[in-house]
Amino acid sequence: MAPLISDLALILICAGIMTLIFKWLKQPLVLGYIVAGFIASPHFGWIPSVIETETIHVWSDIGVIFLLFALGLEFSFKKIAKIGWTAVMAAIGIIFCMIMVGIFVGWCFGWQQMDCLYLGGMLAMSSTTIIYKAYDDMGLRQQHFAGLVLSILIIEDVLAIVLMVILSTVAVSQKFEGAEMALSILKLVFFLTLWIVAGVFLIPSILRRLKRFMGPETLLIVSLALCFGMVVYANAVDFSPAFGAFIMGSILAETNEVENIHKIVEPVKDLFGAIFFVSVGMMVDPQMIVQYFVPIVAITLAIILGQTILTSTNVLLSGQPLKVAMQCGFSLTQIGEFAFIIASLGVSLGVTSEFLYPVVVAVSVFTTFLTPYMIRLAVPAYGLISKSLPDSWLNVLNHYTSRVQPVNNDNLWKQYLLSTAKVSGVYTVVCCAILIIFVYFVYPLVDAYLPQGWAQLVDVTLTLLCLAPFVRALVARKYGEQFHQLWSDKRTNHAPLFCMGIFRITFASLIVSYTFIEVYQCSVLFAFMLSLPIVLLMLISRKVKQQSILIEKKFIANWNGEDGNQAEPKKPEYATSLLSHDIHLSMVEIPTDSAWIGKMLKELNVGTEYGVHITSILRGSQRINIPGGTDFILPNDRLQVIGSDEQLMRFAGDASSCLLEKEEHEEMILQQLIIVEGSPLVGMTIRNSALREEFQCLVVGVEREPGALQQPHPDMPFREGDIVWLVGEQRHILKLTTNNINNAQNK
Repeated sequence: MAPLISDLALILICAGIMTLIFKWLKQPLVLGYIVAGFIASPHFGWIPSVIETETIHVWSDIGVIFLLFALGLEFSFKKIAKIGWTAVMAAIGIIFCMIMVGIFVGWCFGWQQMDCLYLGGMLAMSSTTIIYKAYDDMGLRQQHFAGLVLSILIIEDVLAIVLMVILSTVAVSQKFEGAEMALSILKLVFFLTLWIVAGVFLIPSILRRLKRFMGPETLLIVSLALCFGMVVYANAVDFSPAFGAFIMGSILAETNEVENIHKIVEPVKDLFGAIFFVSVGMMVDPQMIVQYFVPIVAITLAIILGQTILTSTNVLLSGQPLKVAMQCGFSLTQIGEFAFIIASLGVSLGVTSEFLYPVVVAVSVFTTFLTPYMIRLAVPAYGLISKSLPDSWLNVLNHYTSRVQPVNNDNLWKQYLLSTAKVSGVYTVVCCAILIIFVYFVYPLVDAYLPQGWAQLVDVTLTLLCLAPFVRALVARKYGEQFHQLWSDKRTNHAPLFCMGIFRITFASLIVSYTFIEVYQCSVLFAFMLSLPIVLLMLISRKVKQQSILIEKKFIANWNGEDGNQAEPKKPEYATSLLSHDIHLSMVEIPTDSAWIGKMLKELNVGTEYGVHITSILRGSQRINIPGGTDFILPNDRLQVIGSDEQLMRFAGDASSCLLEKEEHEEMILQQLIIVEGSPLVGMTIRNSALREEFQCLVVGVEREPGALQQPHPDMPFREGDIVWLVGEQRHILKLTTNNINNAQNK
């Protein structure tokens, strides 16, 4: 037998046993996977161990990809765009503070400068996969702080790429190269914007057109193909493969098939995710832990204390209540996959010491093991601190975190400039991407088959045709109501608005001029003078205008998930304006075996029983807003519910745990019943015989002449000698047959 098969068998056997034990102990399954990994590793000598560890690590990398892909399906770009400054400010503050903590810990042990710097980078990134899995196992996904933590983790994952670029630059040059770092950040912004725009524009439209061909199997293959295609592409442009998986998951989250994709991908994600966590447990080396016990304990304590104190402080300063801030801080007390990636980066560049990687692995295992307990400890710790703080301090904190930020409607110029910069940036990225594709792929292909003069003409023509709708939008778009308000508000606004229009035309002409420079090798001035009238022609062309508007409408429709009556589970506007920080909106899915299925809302009486309010029922492609008491609950309904953390957890728990009573059912059989003389069924119609109601049997045919089977009709009377074909459970048919014979004999 191949070692890979025996290794997989050992891993799954250990994981299966440990998950059953930890489920029985009511502990998070991720801890069971880590213990299973240690048992299956060569460090545990009492049972056979895994042979090909390198192959298992490859599978664990696939597990990270699936976990991040599933996370992306949960967090669409619309959710990311609505994260707000709370998560951004908190994430930036956490990363900076934890880098300083890591550098300080390394300095205390007298480690080299690069070891200290890389240790800081490892400590700065909490594990998205571990926290996501822990929340799932502990049933905390409904709570308000969980959404904020996952938002912070998304920002951290994006910033982790920037941090890796900085660390690589410092490792090579031994100093900070500001220009190279800025170029790397610009590259990240460029590709991220391009992926979002192209993905949201193309993929939902393609899946809609191919929907009739998309069965579960086809949808699974197509989804995984898109996922791994983006993984390969992200890796090719020097980004993390896991980041590429997250991006594709977020793109697919904008499609109408996101629910089906999530359901069919989930079993695959669970399998490879389990292998990932098992592989983490396999890296636990008891000898290494003994040798570097003091640094491991020190780093573990630094992470726990640093994250609980510094993260809570940063989240508190961003405007969240003390309880939410502490729940966030206690959730982020671990390091995970990005720490391994940064450690591997240091090893591959040869700038870190050999001991740093195994130390970080041990710290990751310990902090991962402690994560569920730290999450549970947050609320008791908050209760202790809130009792210890003076009332005056609590009043100051409550006043600070309950501030309502006024909406500034006066500064129209600020809104207009931000809107202009945002939309212009998107169109600029699209235009640059088109130019890159033509220069590196289309031009060489055309030049290989056409003479030089014709090839140049075809190159320029094709490029301008593709650029036209985006260049026109870059120049002509007025960027919302602010432009009209500013134009009509004051005459003095006309000149700067006109100048901005001239600037946009000039900028668009420079983009178009690059085509002539690349194809004809002409001067910049000549190319610009040639491009200026072309841009003006694009501006006045009706056909180009129609194309531009059509493309933008299609993108907006895909972004908003518009497809007939598609029900998009977006957060209502009022959800961000709730008076109490403890009251928030959450999504609860009704399982197929819930006892609530088929009941009306007034029967469940959720307002009185749980103190929550159901604002919407999402049912397939339908949305029922503000449902009434007579609305029913059906399988797989998703309910948008408003309540506190405790109310929502109890509501979601009962929705999942109140299961239908299971009845024992036998296999259905096909059986003949002969209507004998004296049978009570003689003269009765099928409708009045109560065969379905009393015996749970279905009449599927009646044979009155040999070989002549008649289609049964509800008003067909039974006759003596009829051969009735019945479908039902064996015990019911036996009971019917016995009853038929006994009644006939009695008569």
